[in-house]
Amino acid sequence: MAMSGGRDDGEPMMDMNTTPLIDVMLVLLIMFIITIPIQTHAVKVDLPQSDGKNNPPPLVEPVKNKLYIDPDGRLFWNGAQIDDVTLRQYLDTTVTMDPQPELHFQPDPQARYEIVDQVLAIIKRANVTKLGFVGNEQYRNDF
Repeated sequence: MAMSGGRDDGEPMMDMNTTPLIDVMLVLLIMFIITIPIQTHAVKVDLPQSDGKNNPPPLVEPVKNKLYIDPDGRLFWNGAQIDDVTLRQYLDTTVTMDPQPELHFQPDPQARYEIVDQVLAIIKRANVTKLGFVGNEQYRNDF
């Protein structure tokens, strides 16, 4: 059926005006969206509760040992010069400690790579799990 709005026959339009119905539907939709409660996403975490007793303080941070290699290839453990055998003994001792102390490794920039590689192999064979390279922050702007 063709629409009668385009004819000039003088008869009134017989189709229903749907514009007010669409307006009412849009108003109802907006009211429905506004009234929906905001959903909150929460992660429930069970926090420890204080029992009122004086609990012992947590363990103090473990000792941090510093291993330094100077430009001549000498090893220094916390400032004292050592050799490879003594280094392995110290590392074996620290691995058995609970908690295991951190090992801060700082080779000098002028130290030979071969010596640094040998020391890293000794550290790896000793199964040291807490190893950190310190002093690298001075090179952050070089690249």
